[in-house]
Amino acid sequence: MALFYLGIFAASLLLSFIFTKYVRDISTRRGWLSRPFLERHLHRSPLPRLGGVAIVISFLLTLTVVGMIGGMQRWARLEYPLAAVFTILLPGLAVFALGVYDDIRGVGPYTKFGVQALAATALFAGGLRILDLPVFFGGRHFPWFASLPLTILWVLAITNAFNLIDGLDGLAAGSALFSTMVVFVVALVSHSSLVSLMTLALAGAILGFLRYNFNPATIFLGDSGSLFIGFLLSALALKGAQKSTTIIAVAIPVVSFGLPILETSLSVLRRFISGRPVFTADREHIHHKLLQLGLSHRQAVIILYAVSALFALLSLFLLLPTGSTLALVLVILGAGVWFGVQRLNYLEFGEIRRVAQRTIEQRQIFINNLAIRRATQELQVARSCDQLGRVLCAAFDTNTFDAFELRLHCPPQNFIHFSGLQFSAPLGEEPTLRWRKSGSFFAQNLTGAWSLKIALLASSNLHCGSMTFYRLYTGRDLQLDINLLTTGFPTALADALQRTALQEPEAAAELIGQNPALIAAQAS
Repeated sequence: MALFYLGIFAASLLLSFIFTKYVRDISTRRGWLSRPFLERHLHRSPLPRLGGVAIVISFLLTLTVVGMIGGMQRWARLEYPLAAVFTILLPGLAVFALGVYDDIRGVGPYTKFGVQALAATALFAGGLRILDLPVFFGGRHFPWFASLPLTILWVLAITNAFNLIDGLDGLAAGSALFSTMVVFVVALVSHSSLVSLMTLALAGAILGFLRYNFNPATIFLGDSGSLFIGFLLSALALKGAQKSTTIIAVAIPVVSFGLPILETSLSVLRRFISGRPVFTADREHIHHKLLQLGLSHRQAVIILYAVSALFALLSLFLLLPTGSTLALVLVILGAGVWFGVQRLNYLEFGEIRRVAQRTIEQRQIFINNLAIRRATQELQVARSCDQLGRVLCAAFDTNTFDAFELRLHCPPQNFIHFSGLQFSAPLGEEPTLRWRKSGSFFAQNLTGAWSLKIALLASSNLHCGSMTFYRLYTGRDLQLDINLLTTGFPTALADALQRTALQEPEAAAELIGQNPALIAAQAS
Protein backbone atom coordinates (compact mmCIF):
# COMPACT_ATOMS: atom_id res chain seq x y z
CA MET A 1 0.00 0.00 0.00
CA ALA A 2 2.85 2.37 0.80
CA LEU A 3 4.38 1.71 -2.63
CA PHE A 4 1.04 2.38 -4.27
CA TYR A 5 0.73 5.73 -2.50
CA LEU A 6 4.32 6.57 -3.37
CA GLY A 7 3.63 5.76 -7.01
CA ILE A 8 0.65 8.11 -7.08
CA PHE A 9 2.72 10.92 -5.60
CA ALA A 10 5.62 10.31 -8.02
CA ALA A 11 3.33 10.15 -11.05
CA SER A 12 1.62 13.41 -10.16
CA LEU A 13 4.96 15.09 -9.49
CA LEU A 14 6.40 13.97 -12.85
CA LEU A 15 3.31 15.03 -14.78
CA SER A 16 3.31 18.43 -13.09
CA PHE A 17 7.00 18.90 -13.82
CA ILE A 18 6.36 18.26 -17.52
CA PHE A 19 3.12 20.18 -17.93
CA THR A 20 4.30 23.25 -16.01
CA LYS A 21 7.12 23.79 -18.48
CA TYR A 22 4.71 23.20 -21.37
CA VAL A 23 2.09 25.65 -20.02
CA ARG A 24 4.80 28.23 -19.29
CA ASP A 25 6.11 28.14 -22.85
CA ILE A 26 2.62 28.31 -24.43
CA SER A 27 1.55 31.21 -22.18
CA THR A 28 4.69 33.12 -23.06
CA ARG A 29 4.13 32.66 -26.79
CA ARG A 30 0.45 33.67 -26.55
CA GLY A 31 1.23 36.71 -24.40
CA TRP A 32 -0.78 35.51 -21.39
CA LEU A 33 1.54 37.31 -19.03
CA SER A 34 1.29 39.20 -15.77
CA ARG A 35 2.90 42.60 -16.21
CA PRO A 36 4.14 44.56 -13.16
CA PHE A 37 1.98 47.66 -13.62
CA LEU A 38 0.48 47.80 -10.10
CA GLU A 39 2.29 49.15 -7.05
CA ARG A 40 1.82 45.90 -5.10
CA HIS A 41 3.48 43.79 -7.81
CA LEU A 42 6.94 42.59 -6.80
CA HIS A 43 8.14 41.06 -10.08
CA ARG A 44 9.98 43.26 -12.59
CA SER A 45 9.43 41.45 -15.89
CA PRO A 46 6.24 39.97 -17.42
CA LEU A 47 5.69 36.32 -16.45
CA PRO A 48 2.96 33.77 -17.30
CA ARG A 49 0.45 33.23 -14.50
CA LEU A 50 -1.42 30.09 -15.59
CA GLY A 51 0.55 27.68 -13.42
CA GLY A 52 -2.72 26.40 -12.00
CA VAL A 53 -3.51 24.84 -15.39
CA ALA A 54 -0.50 22.52 -15.12
CA ILE A 55 -1.42 21.58 -11.54
CA VAL A 56 -5.02 20.75 -12.43
CA ILE A 57 -4.09 18.74 -15.54
CA SER A 58 -1.53 16.71 -13.57
CA PHE A 59 -3.98 16.20 -10.72
CA LEU A 60 -6.80 15.04 -13.00
CA LEU A 61 -4.59 12.68 -15.01
CA THR A 62 -3.32 11.08 -11.81
CA LEU A 63 -6.86 10.57 -10.53
CA THR A 64 -7.81 9.10 -13.90
CA VAL A 65 -5.01 6.56 -13.60
CA VAL A 66 -6.20 5.69 -10.11
CA GLY A 67 -9.75 5.28 -11.42
CA MET A 68 -8.54 3.00 -14.22
CA ILE A 69 -7.18 0.56 -11.67
CA GLY A 70 -10.61 0.29 -10.08
CA GLY A 71 -10.56 -3.43 -10.77
CA MET A 72 -7.59 -3.67 -8.38
CA GLN A 73 -9.43 -2.11 -5.47
CA ARG A 74 -9.44 -5.35 -3.53
CA TRP A 75 -5.66 -5.62 -3.84
CA ALA A 76 -5.04 -2.00 -3.06
CA ARG A 77 -7.79 -1.85 -0.41
CA LEU A 78 -9.12 1.32 -1.97
CA GLU A 79 -12.42 3.06 -1.53
CA TYR A 80 -12.84 5.11 -4.68
CA PRO A 81 -16.53 5.98 -5.14
CA LEU A 82 -16.91 7.98 -8.33
CA ALA A 83 -19.92 9.86 -6.96
CA ALA A 84 -17.82 11.28 -4.11
CA VAL A 85 -15.02 12.15 -6.53
CA PHE A 86 -17.34 14.08 -8.84
CA THR A 87 -19.02 15.79 -5.88
CA ILE A 88 -15.67 17.43 -5.17
CA LEU A 89 -14.24 17.74 -8.69
CA LEU A 90 -17.17 19.28 -10.56
CA PRO A 91 -17.52 22.39 -8.36
CA GLY A 92 -13.73 22.47 -8.07
CA LEU A 93 -13.42 22.67 -11.86
CA ALA A 94 -15.96 25.49 -11.90
CA VAL A 95 -13.77 27.44 -9.47
CA PHE A 96 -10.73 26.58 -11.60
CA ALA A 97 -12.46 27.91 -14.74
CA LEU A 98 -13.24 31.11 -12.84
CA GLY A 99 -9.56 31.44 -11.95
CA VAL A 100 -8.43 30.89 -15.55
CA TYR A 101 -10.79 33.58 -16.79
CA ASP A 102 -9.60 35.92 -14.06
CA ASP A 103 -5.96 35.30 -15.02
CA ILE A 104 -6.66 36.19 -18.64
CA ARG A 105 -9.46 38.76 -18.54
CA GLY A 106 -9.96 39.78 -14.93
CA VAL A 107 -13.03 39.29 -12.71
CA GLY A 108 -14.50 41.47 -9.96
CA PRO A 109 -14.55 40.27 -6.35
CA TYR A 110 -18.34 39.89 -6.18
CA THR A 111 -18.38 37.64 -9.23
CA LYS A 112 -15.65 35.52 -7.67
CA PHE A 113 -17.54 35.17 -4.41
CA GLY A 114 -20.76 34.37 -6.26
CA VAL A 115 -19.23 31.50 -8.23
CA GLN A 116 -17.42 30.18 -5.16
CA ALA A 117 -20.62 30.31 -3.12
CA LEU A 118 -22.42 28.28 -5.80
CA ALA A 119 -19.58 25.74 -5.76
CA ALA A 120 -19.81 25.54 -1.96
CA THR A 121 -23.58 25.00 -2.25
CA ALA A 122 -22.88 22.11 -4.62
CA LEU A 123 -20.60 20.56 -1.98
CA PHE A 124 -23.38 20.99 0.58
CA ALA A 125 -25.87 19.30 -1.73
CA GLY A 126 -23.42 16.42 -2.16
CA GLY A 127 -23.25 15.83 1.59
CA LEU A 128 -20.03 17.74 2.38
CA ARG A 129 -21.17 20.15 5.05
CA ILE A 130 -20.49 21.49 8.54
CA LEU A 131 -22.98 19.71 10.78
CA ASP A 132 -21.83 20.94 14.18
CA LEU A 133 -19.21 22.91 16.10
CA PRO A 134 -18.70 20.86 19.26
CA VAL A 135 -16.12 23.25 20.70
CA PHE A 136 -18.79 25.97 20.95
CA PHE A 137 -22.16 24.18 20.83
CA GLY A 138 -21.46 20.68 22.13
CA GLY A 139 -22.72 17.77 20.05
CA ARG A 140 -25.83 19.57 18.81
CA HIS A 141 -26.35 19.30 15.04
CA PHE A 142 -27.27 22.38 13.06
CA PRO A 143 -30.38 22.59 10.91
CA TRP A 144 -29.76 22.98 7.20
CA PHE A 145 -30.40 26.74 7.19
CA ALA A 146 -27.51 27.15 9.68
CA SER A 147 -25.27 24.47 8.20
CA LEU A 148 -25.45 25.88 4.66
CA PRO A 149 -24.09 29.39 5.43
CA LEU A 150 -21.41 27.91 7.69
CA THR A 151 -20.30 25.58 4.91
CA ILE A 152 -20.25 28.42 2.38
CA LEU A 153 -18.30 30.63 4.79
CA TRP A 154 -15.72 27.88 5.37
CA VAL A 155 -15.21 27.29 1.63
CA LEU A 156 -15.01 31.00 0.82
CA ALA A 157 -12.56 31.65 3.65
CA ILE A 158 -10.11 28.86 2.79
CA THR A 159 -10.37 29.33 -0.99
CA ASN A 160 -9.58 33.03 -0.85
CA ALA A 161 -7.06 32.66 1.97
CA PHE A 162 -4.68 30.76 -0.30
CA ASN A 163 -5.33 33.30 -3.05
CA LEU A 164 -4.49 36.14 -0.67
CA ILE A 165 -1.03 34.84 0.27
CA ASP A 166 -0.02 34.36 -3.36
CA GLY A 167 2.25 37.39 -3.34
CA LEU A 168 5.78 35.96 -3.38
CA ASP A 169 7.38 33.35 -5.62
CA GLY A 170 6.47 29.91 -4.26
CA LEU A 171 4.69 31.16 -1.14
CA ALA A 172 1.10 30.05 -1.78
CA ALA A 173 2.14 26.75 -3.36
CA GLY A 174 4.63 25.95 -0.59
CA SER A 175 2.16 26.78 2.19
CA ALA A 176 -0.50 24.68 0.44
CA LEU A 177 1.94 21.77 0.26
CA PHE A 178 2.34 21.71 4.05
CA SER A 179 -1.43 21.91 4.56
CA THR A 180 -2.02 19.16 1.99
CA MET A 181 0.33 16.79 3.77
CA VAL A 182 -1.50 17.41 7.06
CA VAL A 183 -4.82 16.54 5.43
CA PHE A 184 -3.17 13.40 4.03
CA VAL A 185 -1.92 12.28 7.46
CA VAL A 186 -5.33 12.90 9.03
CA ALA A 187 -6.96 10.90 6.21
CA LEU A 188 -4.61 8.00 6.91
CA VAL A 189 -5.44 8.06 10.60
CA SER A 190 -9.18 8.15 9.92
CA HIS A 191 -8.88 5.50 7.14
CA SER A 192 -10.29 7.75 4.42
CA SER A 193 -8.57 6.34 1.35
CA LEU A 194 -10.31 8.70 -1.10
CA VAL A 195 -9.01 11.79 0.71
CA SER A 196 -5.57 10.16 0.99
CA LEU A 197 -5.39 9.56 -2.76
CA MET A 198 -6.59 13.02 -3.71
CA THR A 199 -4.24 14.80 -1.30
CA LEU A 200 -1.27 12.77 -2.54
CA ALA A 201 -2.11 13.61 -6.15
CA LEU A 202 -2.47 17.29 -5.22
CA ALA A 203 0.78 17.32 -3.21
CA GLY A 204 2.74 15.82 -6.10
CA ALA A 205 1.28 18.34 -8.56
CA ILE A 206 2.17 21.24 -6.26
CA LEU A 207 5.72 20.02 -5.67
CA GLY A 208 6.37 19.56 -9.40
CA PHE A 209 5.09 23.07 -10.04
CA LEU A 210 7.32 24.52 -7.30
CA ARG A 211 10.38 23.63 -9.38
CA TYR A 212 9.43 26.52 -11.68
CA ASN A 213 7.67 28.75 -9.14
CA PHE A 214 10.31 29.08 -6.41
CA ASN A 215 12.31 32.29 -6.46
CA PRO A 216 13.27 33.35 -9.07
CA ALA A 217 10.01 32.13 -10.58
CA THR A 218 9.45 31.60 -14.29
CA ILE A 219 5.69 31.06 -13.93
CA PHE A 220 3.10 32.16 -11.39
CA LEU A 221 0.42 30.08 -9.71
CA GLY A 222 -2.28 32.55 -10.71
CA ASP A 223 -5.86 32.61 -9.51
CA SER A 224 -6.47 29.42 -11.48
CA GLY A 225 -4.09 27.60 -9.16
CA SER A 226 -4.60 29.35 -5.83
CA LEU A 227 -8.41 29.26 -6.00
CA PHE A 228 -8.49 25.62 -7.09
CA ILE A 229 -6.03 24.52 -4.40
CA GLY A 230 -7.85 26.45 -1.69
CA PHE A 231 -11.26 25.12 -2.75
CA LEU A 232 -10.01 21.54 -3.02
CA LEU A 233 -8.41 21.64 0.43
CA SER A 234 -11.56 23.09 1.99
CA ALA A 235 -13.62 20.33 0.37
CA LEU A 236 -11.19 17.55 1.35
CA ALA A 237 -11.20 18.82 4.93
CA LEU A 238 -15.00 18.52 4.95
CA LYS A 239 -14.81 15.06 3.42
CA GLY A 240 -12.18 13.88 5.90
CA ALA A 241 -14.20 15.25 8.82
CA GLN A 242 -16.95 12.72 8.11
CA LYS A 243 -14.78 9.87 9.43
CA SER A 244 -12.89 11.77 12.10
CA THR A 245 -13.34 12.42 15.78
CA THR A 246 -14.58 15.81 16.93
CA ILE A 247 -11.21 17.45 17.61
CA ILE A 248 -9.70 16.14 14.36
CA ALA A 249 -12.68 17.25 12.32
CA VAL A 250 -12.79 20.79 13.73
CA ALA A 251 -9.40 21.85 15.06
CA ILE A 252 -6.85 20.23 12.77
CA PRO A 253 -8.04 21.80 9.47
CA VAL A 254 -8.15 25.25 11.06
CA VAL A 255 -4.65 24.96 12.55
CA SER A 256 -3.10 23.33 9.47
CA PHE A 257 -4.35 26.21 7.27
CA GLY A 258 -2.92 28.61 9.84
CA LEU A 259 -0.83 30.94 7.65
CA PRO A 260 -3.49 31.71 5.01
CA ILE A 261 -6.18 32.03 7.70
CA LEU A 262 -3.93 34.39 9.69
CA GLU A 263 -3.18 36.48 6.61
CA THR A 264 -6.86 36.74 5.74
CA SER A 265 -7.87 37.66 9.29
CA LEU A 266 -5.17 40.32 9.56
CA SER A 267 -6.06 41.82 6.17
CA VAL A 268 -9.78 42.05 6.92
CA LEU A 269 -9.14 43.46 10.40
CA ARG A 270 -6.55 45.99 9.20
CA ARG A 271 -8.77 47.34 6.45
CA PHE A 272 -11.79 47.50 8.74
CA ILE A 273 -9.86 49.44 11.40
CA SER A 274 -8.40 51.89 8.87
CA GLY A 275 -11.78 52.46 7.20
CA ARG A 276 -10.74 51.03 3.83
CA PRO A 277 -12.84 48.63 1.71
CA VAL A 278 -12.15 45.01 2.61
CA PHE A 279 -11.42 44.10 -1.02
CA THR A 280 -8.84 46.87 -1.51
CA ALA A 281 -5.39 45.57 -2.43
CA ASP A 282 -2.37 46.96 -0.58
CA ARG A 283 1.29 46.33 0.20
CA GLU A 284 0.82 45.50 3.87
CA HIS A 285 0.49 41.73 3.77
CA ILE A 286 2.74 39.62 5.95
CA HIS A 287 5.21 39.00 3.12
CA HIS A 288 5.33 42.71 2.30
CA LYS A 289 6.09 43.50 5.94
CA LEU A 290 8.95 40.98 5.94
CA LEU A 291 10.43 42.62 2.86
CA GLN A 292 10.14 46.03 4.55
CA LEU A 293 12.15 44.64 7.48
CA GLY A 294 15.05 44.14 5.08
CA LEU A 295 14.66 40.46 4.22
CA SER A 296 15.27 39.28 0.69
CA HIS A 297 12.54 37.71 -1.39
CA ARG A 298 13.84 34.21 -0.79
CA GLN A 299 14.45 34.77 2.93
CA ALA A 300 10.87 35.96 3.42
CA VAL A 301 9.51 32.87 1.65
CA ILE A 302 11.67 30.51 3.71
CA ILE A 303 10.54 32.15 6.96
CA LEU A 304 6.90 31.76 5.93
CA TYR A 305 7.59 28.15 4.97
CA ALA A 306 8.85 27.64 8.51
CA VAL A 307 5.68 29.26 9.87
CA SER A 308 3.53 26.96 7.71
CA ALA A 309 5.54 23.95 8.85
CA LEU A 310 5.04 24.98 12.48
CA PHE A 311 1.28 25.28 11.97
CA ALA A 312 1.28 21.85 10.31
CA LEU A 313 3.30 20.26 13.12
CA LEU A 314 1.11 21.74 15.84
CA SER A 315 -2.02 20.55 14.06
CA LEU A 316 -0.66 16.99 14.04
CA PHE A 317 -0.18 17.16 17.80
CA LEU A 318 -3.96 17.29 18.01
CA LEU A 319 -4.00 13.66 16.90
CA LEU A 320 -2.81 12.77 20.41
CA PRO A 321 -5.71 11.70 22.63
CA THR A 322 -4.81 13.82 25.69
CA GLY A 323 -7.45 16.34 26.72
CA SER A 324 -4.99 19.16 27.39
CA THR A 325 -3.39 19.00 23.93
CA LEU A 326 -5.83 21.43 22.34
CA ALA A 327 -5.30 24.00 25.10
CA LEU A 328 -1.50 23.69 24.84
CA VAL A 329 -1.55 24.06 21.04
CA LEU A 330 -3.82 27.11 21.26
CA VAL A 331 -1.58 28.74 23.86
CA ILE A 332 1.53 28.20 21.72
CA LEU A 333 -0.22 29.47 18.61
CA GLY A 334 -1.64 32.49 20.41
CA ALA A 335 1.74 33.47 21.83
CA GLY A 336 3.45 32.95 18.48
CA VAL A 337 0.89 34.96 16.53
CA TRP A 338 0.99 37.79 19.09
CA PHE A 339 4.78 37.97 18.96
CA GLY A 340 4.84 37.82 15.17
CA VAL A 341 2.24 40.53 14.69
CA GLN A 342 4.11 42.78 17.12
CA ARG A 343 7.29 42.36 15.10
CA LEU A 344 5.53 43.29 11.84
CA ASN A 345 4.68 46.76 13.20
CA TYR A 346 1.20 47.15 11.77
CA LEU A 347 0.02 50.72 12.33
CA GLU A 348 -3.59 49.61 12.83
CA PHE A 349 -2.74 47.29 15.71
CA GLY A 350 -0.48 49.93 17.21
CA GLU A 351 -3.53 52.20 17.29
CA ILE A 352 -5.53 49.45 19.03
CA ARG A 353 -2.81 49.18 21.67
CA ARG A 354 -2.89 52.94 22.14
CA VAL A 355 -6.66 52.92 22.59
CA ALA A 356 -6.41 50.01 25.04
CA GLN A 357 -3.72 51.81 27.01
CA ARG A 358 -5.81 54.96 27.03
CA THR A 359 -8.76 52.94 28.32
CA ILE A 360 -6.63 51.66 31.19
CA GLU A 361 -5.54 55.22 31.95
CA GLN A 362 -9.06 56.60 31.62
CA ARG A 363 -9.38 57.38 35.34
CA GLN A 364 -6.32 59.66 35.23
CA ILE A 365 -7.69 61.31 32.09
CA PHE A 366 -10.92 62.01 33.94
CA ILE A 367 -8.95 63.56 36.80
CA ASN A 368 -6.91 65.78 34.47
CA ASN A 369 -9.94 66.85 32.45
CA LEU A 370 -11.88 67.69 35.60
CA ALA A 371 -8.95 69.81 36.84
CA ILE A 372 -9.12 71.94 33.68
CA ARG A 373 -12.92 72.17 33.82
CA ARG A 374 -12.76 73.17 37.49
CA ALA A 375 -10.08 75.79 36.73
CA THR A 376 -12.27 77.21 33.94
CA GLN A 377 -15.15 77.67 36.35
CA GLU A 378 -12.98 79.19 39.10
CA LEU A 379 -11.33 81.62 36.64
CA GLN A 380 -14.75 82.98 35.80
CA VAL A 381 -15.14 84.27 39.39
CA ALA A 382 -11.48 85.05 40.22
CA ARG A 383 -11.08 88.64 41.51
CA SER A 384 -7.39 88.88 42.45
CA CYS A 385 -4.02 88.00 40.95
CA ASP A 386 -3.19 85.84 43.95
CA GLN A 387 -6.37 83.82 43.46
CA LEU A 388 -5.72 83.51 39.72
CA GLY A 389 -2.21 82.14 40.34
CA ARG A 390 -3.50 79.54 42.81
CA VAL A 391 -6.15 78.38 40.31
CA LEU A 392 -3.58 77.90 37.53
CA CYS A 393 -1.11 76.06 39.76
CA ALA A 394 -3.83 73.75 41.08
CA ALA A 395 -4.98 72.95 37.53
CA PHE A 396 -1.55 71.84 36.32
CA ASP A 397 0.24 70.52 39.42
CA THR A 398 -1.24 67.05 38.89
CA ASN A 399 -1.77 67.37 35.16
CA THR A 400 0.13 66.16 32.13
CA PHE A 401 2.24 69.24 31.23
CA ASP A 402 5.69 70.00 32.66
CA ALA A 403 5.57 73.81 32.43
CA PHE A 404 3.65 76.73 31.08
CA GLU A 405 4.47 80.34 30.22
CA LEU A 406 2.02 83.23 30.39
CA ARG A 407 2.87 86.34 28.31
CA LEU A 408 0.70 89.43 28.82
CA HIS A 409 0.16 92.42 26.55
CA CYS A 410 0.50 95.09 29.28
CA PRO A 411 3.24 97.22 30.88
CA PRO A 412 5.14 95.73 33.86
CA GLN A 413 3.59 98.17 36.36
CA ASN A 414 0.27 96.38 35.94
CA PHE A 415 1.69 93.25 37.65
CA ILE A 416 1.14 92.29 41.23
CA HIS A 417 1.88 89.03 43.00
CA PHE A 418 0.61 85.82 41.31
CA SER A 419 0.78 82.96 43.80
CA GLY A 420 3.08 80.15 42.63
CA LEU A 421 4.18 81.87 39.40
CA GLN A 422 7.58 83.40 38.61
CA PHE A 423 7.60 86.90 37.13
CA SER A 424 10.17 88.27 34.67
CA ALA A 425 10.25 91.34 32.45
CA PRO A 426 13.42 91.34 30.26
CA LEU A 427 14.32 94.50 28.35
CA GLY A 428 12.27 94.94 25.20
CA GLU A 429 10.08 91.89 25.88
CA GLU A 430 6.60 91.34 27.19
CA PRO A 431 6.22 90.60 30.92
CA THR A 432 6.05 86.86 31.53
CA LEU A 433 4.72 84.55 34.24
CA ARG A 434 6.23 81.06 34.37
CA TRP A 435 5.36 77.83 36.14
CA ARG A 436 7.26 74.55 36.30
CA LYS A 437 5.96 71.30 37.75
CA SER A 438 7.68 70.26 40.95
CA GLY A 439 10.17 67.43 40.32
CA SER A 440 10.14 67.91 36.54
CA PHE A 441 13.43 67.92 34.61
CA PHE A 442 12.06 70.61 32.33
CA ALA A 443 14.24 73.65 31.66
CA GLN A 444 13.31 76.54 29.41
CA ASN A 445 16.19 75.99 27.02
CA LEU A 446 15.68 72.22 26.89
CA THR A 447 15.26 71.03 23.31
CA GLY A 448 13.61 67.74 24.27
CA ALA A 449 10.16 69.29 24.74
CA TRP A 450 7.22 70.21 22.56
CA SER A 451 4.89 73.16 23.10
CA LEU A 452 1.32 74.21 22.54
CA LYS A 453 0.56 77.94 22.26
CA ILE A 454 -2.93 79.41 22.61
CA ALA A 455 -4.02 83.03 22.25
CA LEU A 456 -5.85 84.66 25.17
CA LEU A 457 -8.81 86.55 23.72
CA ALA A 458 -11.28 87.95 26.25
CA SER A 459 -15.05 88.08 25.81
CA SER A 460 -14.66 91.79 25.01
CA ASN A 461 -12.38 90.84 22.06
CA LEU A 462 -9.39 92.29 23.91
CA HIS A 463 -6.22 90.37 23.10
CA CYS A 464 -4.62 89.85 26.54
CA GLY A 465 -1.60 87.80 25.52
CA SER A 466 -0.75 84.10 25.05
CA MET A 467 -0.18 80.96 27.06
CA THR A 468 2.34 78.30 26.02
CA PHE A 469 2.34 74.78 27.48
CA TYR A 470 5.51 72.66 27.47
CA ARG A 471 5.86 68.92 27.71
CA LEU A 472 8.92 66.70 27.58
CA TYR A 473 9.29 64.16 24.81
CA THR A 474 8.74 60.94 26.73
CA GLY A 475 7.03 57.61 26.20
CA ARG A 476 4.01 58.59 28.29
CA ASP A 477 0.78 59.51 26.54
CA LEU A 478 -0.92 62.87 26.84
CA GLN A 479 -3.57 62.11 29.45
CA LEU A 480 -5.79 65.08 28.72
CA ASP A 481 -8.49 66.12 26.28
CA ILE A 482 -6.67 68.92 24.47
CA ASN A 483 -9.97 70.49 23.39
CA LEU A 484 -10.49 71.67 26.97
CA LEU A 485 -7.43 73.92 26.61
CA THR A 486 -8.48 75.39 23.28
CA THR A 487 -12.16 76.19 23.87
CA GLY A 488 -13.52 77.61 27.14
CA PHE A 489 -10.29 77.79 29.14
CA PRO A 490 -8.50 80.57 27.13
CA THR A 491 -11.51 82.91 27.27
CA ALA A 492 -12.03 82.34 30.99
CA LEU A 493 -8.33 83.04 31.66
CA ALA A 494 -8.32 86.17 29.48
CA ASP A 495 -11.40 87.51 31.25
CA ALA A 496 -9.81 86.82 34.62
CA LEU A 497 -6.64 88.65 33.59
CA GLN A 498 -8.68 91.58 32.39
CA ARG A 499 -10.39 91.77 35.77
CA THR A 500 -7.20 91.41 37.83
CA ALA A 501 -3.72 92.08 36.50
CA LEU A 502 -4.82 94.63 33.95
CA GLN A 503 -6.92 96.57 36.46
CA GLU A 504 -4.66 96.75 39.58
CA PRO A 505 -1.96 99.35 38.78
CA GLU A 506 -2.05 100.83 42.30
CA ALA A 507 -1.32 97.49 43.96
CA ALA A 508 1.27 96.80 41.32
CA ALA A 509 3.00 100.11 41.98
CA GLU A 510 3.26 99.24 45.67
CA LEU A 511 4.79 95.85 44.77
CA ILE A 512 7.21 97.42 42.31
CA GLY A 513 8.35 99.88 44.93
CA GLN A 514 9.49 96.94 47.05
CA ASN A 515 11.22 95.13 44.17
CA PRO A 516 14.36 96.76 42.66
CA ALA A 517 14.32 94.39 39.71
CA LEU A 518 10.87 95.57 38.72
CA ILE A 519 11.93 99.24 39.17
CA ALA A 520 14.79 98.69 36.70
CA ALA A 521 12.51 96.95 34.28
CA GLN A 522 9.94 99.76 34.49
CA ALA A 523 12.58 102.48 34.07
CA SER A 524 13.92 100.83 30.95
